[in-house]
Amino acid sequence: MSHLFVRGVDALSVRLGHLAAWMLALACALSAGNALIRYTFNLGSNAWLEAQWYLFGAAVFLGAPALLKLNEHVRVDVIYGSRAPRTRAWIDLLGLLLVLLPVCLITGWLCVHMVHDSYVQQEVSPSAGGLLRWPIKAMIPMGFALLALQAVSEIIKRVGYLRGTYNMDTHYERPLQ
Repeated sequence: MSHLFVRGVDALSVRLGHLAAWMLALACALSAGNALIRYTFNLGSNAWLEAQWYLFGAAVFLGAPALLKLNEHVRVDVIYGSRAPRTRAWIDLLGLLLVLLPVCLITGWLCVHMVHDSYVQQEVSPSAGGLLRWPIKAMIPMGFALLALQAVSEIIKRVGYLRGTYNMDTHYERPLQ
């Protein structure tokens, strides 16, 4: 059962990571198009500017689980980098259980009411021609829920590795300084 969960969550995170990459590319294209139109024709649209940051925000929330799955998330390298693979697995496990998972669950839960209120009120950006706000606000609890799912997958992997039932890639490459 747990291996199916891990494979399913990992596959979902990878797919969302690819979607996030495309969203970033689209945000860049939108930014370039906005600049070109603004400086060439002296035209602009707040909706297009807001769409850029909506895409960027969605890319961050959808891409974070993929970074966790790929083991590319931020760490305190002084503590982590020179440790043995088993020690790193314990550090990961404790960090996932005591920091990441609680933060994801608490933040996601606390944001649900904000999204609901924004949806009920059909909140719109105060900028002229601005977009509805609830879709981007909905990315917050959804993103944290997806990150929590990936955290559970990583917890299962670390526990399996520590028990000797899961062959985890323990290679760690220190970031370039």
